[in-house]
Amino acid sequence: MRAAVLTISTSLSEGRGEDVSGPALAERCEAAGLDTVRETLPDDRRAIAVALRRLADEAGVRFVFTTGGTGLTADDVTPEATRDVLEREAPGYAETIRAESRSHTPLGILTRGVSGIRGRTLIVNFPGNPKAIGESWPVVEPTLSHAAETLERE
Repeated sequence: MRAAVLTISTSLSEGRGEDVSGPALAERCEAAGLDTVRETLPDDRRAIAVALRRLADEAGVRFVFTTGGTGLTADDVTPEATRDVLEREAPGYAETIRAESRSHTPLGILTRGVSGIRGRTLIVNFPGNPKAIGESWPVVEPTLSHAAETLERE
């Protein structure tokens, strides 16, 4: 199965700084047996939506996991861009990530990530912090094979 990890950060997309969250998430995907590609995008709602559509509609990617752009700043638009492309919601992923993050820090309540389905692709917004990814992945990963199976059903 194929997965894509999108790091959402204007500064990282411009080559300023080192992406630690994208590689952390991609590493977990690969350890789960997913053939994983990575991209970095700016905090731009249209650019994020275009990439999500392309990956879901044309690239044969079963899972798209984003990292970054889910906070409270004005340029944190990943949830809005994700909603722009979703055909159906699958809120349990975002709810579970928030709950797990909240169990580790009171700041976990601030993440605004969403999750849902476009075509036969599951899209999940992860926080932009590698520690939060490490805490959240173990509650998401066990569900992925079943999610993939059900996405294939007619």
